[in-house]
Amino acid sequence: MSRGAGTFEGVAEPSSDYNDEAMATRYIALLRGINVGRAKRVAMADLRALVGDLGSRDVRTLLNSGNVVFTAAPEDPGELASRIEAALEKEVGVSSRTTVLTAAELAQIAEENSLVEVATDPSRLLIAIFREPADVKKLEPLLAQDWHPDSLALGGRAAYLWCPDGMMKSRIPEAVERLAGDGVTTRNWRTISKLNVLAQAQE
Repeated sequence: MSRGAGTFEGVAEPSSDYNDEAMATRYIALLRGINVGRAKRVAMADLRALVGDLGSRDVRTLLNSGNVVFTAAPEDPGELASRIEAALEKEVGVSSRTTVLTAAELAQIAEENSLVEVATDPSRLLIAIFREPADVKKLEPLLAQDWHPDSLALGGRAAYLWCPDGMMKSRIPEAVERLAGDGVTTRNWRTISKLNVLAQAQE
């Protein structure tokens, strides 16, 4: 399934499967662990085409790390995530846990970021987003620990990790990964902010 090599904010051709503008919903799909090193390589042009073939339109990708913004008919985000996962494995041969949010849900995650005022570097402020919202409670035991100089905060759907000395020197990402497993995917604040702007602009 080779559709081209573009990897930055390209646009897939509109699908004819769904044209009801009044009922359209803007979604964001976050794929976990693709294009990290040599494993799970996925061209963003292929990813845009794949999401478009599922009946979506106005499909855009941001960066090369599996961030997709698109418009589709209203659907349960969990079911939509499962369809993207299945299509990715079938068409590209890559398995990637996928989290799908509506534009409103992503905006809420951004609004609940209580560490944005203390973080001086958006690339070191990490947002760990859960596929299942209720699973964020798995991280509650971590709030009782002292992570200095790092900070941890929880929202309704995401955890906020401020790692001033960088992710590699922080103990928090490993602790989050241990408790959450593949049910969480992480992006830095700069990427989340760009996705939020892109999603809201297309609603």
